[in-house]
Amino acid sequence: MKNYQSMDHFWMPFTANRAFKESPRIIERAEGMWLFNDEGRQILDATAGLWCVNAGHGRKQIADAVAAQIQTLDYTSPFNLGHDIGFEFAERLVKHSPQGLDRVFFSCSGSEAVESALKIALAYQNARGKGGKYRFIGREKGYHGVNFGGISVGGLTPNRKGFGPLLPVDHLPHTLDVERNAFSKGLPEFGIERAEALENLLQFHGSDSIAAVIVEPVSGAGGVVLPPVGYLKKLREICTRHDVLLIFDEVICGWGRLGDSFGANRFDVQPDMITSAKGITNGVLPLGAVFVRNEIYDTVLNAAPEGQVEFFHGYTYSAHPVACAAGLAALDIYESEGLLERGAGEIGQYWEEALHSLKGLPGIVDVRNFGLIGAVQFAAADGSLVGPTIMKRCYELGMSIRAVGDIIALSPPLIIEKSHIDQIVDIFTQISKEMFRG
Repeated sequence: MKNYQSMDHFWMPFTANRAFKESPRIIERAEGMWLFNDEGRQILDATAGLWCVNAGHGRKQIADAVAAQIQTLDYTSPFNLGHDIGFEFAERLVKHSPQGLDRVFFSCSGSEAVESALKIALAYQNARGKGGKYRFIGREKGYHGVNFGGISVGGLTPNRKGFGPLLPVDHLPHTLDVERNAFSKGLPEFGIERAEALENLLQFHGSDSIAAVIVEPVSGAGGVVLPPVGYLKKLREICTRHDVLLIFDEVICGWGRLGDSFGANRFDVQPDMITSAKGITNGVLPLGAVFVRNEIYDTVLNAAPEGQVEFFHGYTYSAHPVACAAGLAALDIYESEGLLERGAGEIGQYWEEALHSLKGLPGIVDVRNFGLIGAVQFAAADGSLVGPTIMKRCYELGMSIRAVGDIIALSPPLIIEKSHIDQIVDIFTQISKEMFRG
């Protein structure tokens, strides 16, 4: 129910505010796979909120855990004080991380997790006497949040432009190659050679100046860009050979999105750190985390004098007890219902075949998928931008999606069933025929 007089006071993030407030889309409640707007209409959530509500909306188990925790311990400082639920949550989390990444540094968001990982990388290099390793390498089309570290290593021009000097960073080329890999099912065949650009950058700058490389195993906000077969393993080999840390940003593709707890597990590649957020609490409360290789943690701690702070970094809400309660309840659901592996099973296969049935429809130039993530890429004959119009039309037809330019990114809750997938495909089919039949 509307309890405000004006929309003028809320400056909405990543939103065309003037356009939105002329034609607002207001969501009042959510349940399972569905959003319900202020007109009482049911909207299929094909993006799990914002890549995060992996177990579906309205989970009573999480709500009950949050309510109980608020009444027990709503907050305590994470600086020089602890609480049992924080230690419990970290212990539960590392059962899902790659072997050897057993240390968890908590933040409040994915952006802060990235910022923390970059600072941990610098702290580690300093602690082992290699303070000259201060540069980072990101990747074009990469999204690593919106803090200054994140936009520095990120590869999305609008997020970087206009914010002044950034960190010393260079960028790998992206791996999106529609010309050679259009309509790939799973990982694309062509493009492993783009990993060799890392060798060139390391030689150009000198590997003794590079602290870390950060990439998303699968880029989300950049348009669902999948790694070519063997590409991530090649990055790992190059980083190891040149004594450079490798950070996987799994804020989007962690917690079941790719059919495993993490993309690192699914692709069998061991990074030095993993950043996480979003699905870590099912999107119910803000919380992020960095999973850190044991040797990095030990090096930083052992370099500091006994009894003194080893790492001068943290947040007021690090390991917030209520957020940890939400995260533990979300983990219980993921584990008991087998949601983390679901995208690698029958429903993931159905998702793949259904999306690729769109091949050949007018205006659709590519479909790509992995696990329970996907993209449908459109192109207008005159080259005009059609993504925002498609996003609006999807909403009118009862589906919430995310447009990245002319790429429609899809990341439904992991509880999705075949009937929901059919609805997604039917809506895209209708839009294709409406907008591109000429």
